[in-house]
Amino acid sequence: MPKAIRFHQTGGPEVLAWEEVAVGDPGAGQVRIRNHAVGLNYLDTYFRSGLYPLTLPAVCGSEGAGVVEAVGAGVTEFAPGDRVAYASPPVGAYAEVRLYPADRCVKLPDGVSFETAAAMLLKGMTVQYLIKRTFKVQPGMTVLWHAAAGGVGLIACQWLKALGVRVIGTAGSDEKAALARAHGCEQTIVYTRENFVERVKEITGGQGVPVVYDSVGRLTFLGSLDCLQPLGTMVSFGNASGAVEPFPLTLLAQKGSLFVTRPTLNTYVAKRADLVATANDLFEAVKSGKVKIEIARRYALKDAAQAQRDLEARKTTGSTIFTV
Repeated sequence: MPKAIRFHQTGGPEVLAWEEVAVGDPGAGQVRIRNHAVGLNYLDTYFRSGLYPLTLPAVCGSEGAGVVEAVGAGVTEFAPGDRVAYASPPVGAYAEVRLYPADRCVKLPDGVSFETAAAMLLKGMTVQYLIKRTFKVQPGMTVLWHAAAGGVGLIACQWLKALGVRVIGTAGSDEKAALARAHGCEQTIVYTRENFVERVKEITGGQGVPVVYDSVGRLTFLGSLDCLQPLGTMVSFGNASGAVEPFPLTLLAQKGSLFVTRPTLNTYVAKRADLVATANDLFEAVKSGKVKIEIARRYALKDAAQAQRDLEARKTTGSTIFTV
């Protein structure tokens, strides 16, 4: 019987257990996938902690890549043996074998391995919609990207540089700052010893930036608003330091008629056409060499609890995957 990482109650990484699970035949509209690699994402910790509720017991994980073993009734786009990847609900990627909606899968092109797909699909599609749809960047712009040495950040730094955009990135250490610069980040700020608002103003000659991309959340949100130009856009797409606290809307007026959005990948790829287009744009960026996906760490899937501990302790950089 295949195994998966499940949790029967919410809490810290200690609630994750390596257990046998029953996986039946795919139902109508489903495929059965044997995972070859699974991605580790900060999003996974939100489900485990209960920030994003699930019906328990639940299997962790939002992203994986593998081979289709069987297809259910009505599935015509995929066949057994197809190489596929996914990064949409329902969660449950921390598994050797799983059932999954066929219309949420994308085919892997030649030249993109299972490990590369698991390391980049959720993170890379996140970058794609953030920089091309949520706020459409233009060549010559300067943007602020928090957590520039993270899995999403390193993809963003490379892709933005390829688009002619200057990136100011924050990081928690000199080593992480150097990693961000090596991936296209032009200016870095080590927020543990530097005031990032003052540094952004210094770097931009007091003008600020038209957009801030922030996955950190509570600790950086208000400061990020102060980095924006009038009519600037605050893109809050994560809560690594905790959820953003409530604030009066009048604050946006006071700081320059600012825009704030809290987007999610699931909304942007809800339509299958958008999912396929977003994934294909990412695949092209990677195959062209504009974006290189480097897997910084690998864990066995059974060691998911330790991987999440390391992630939350900020011991990881770039993309981390589980081997299955």
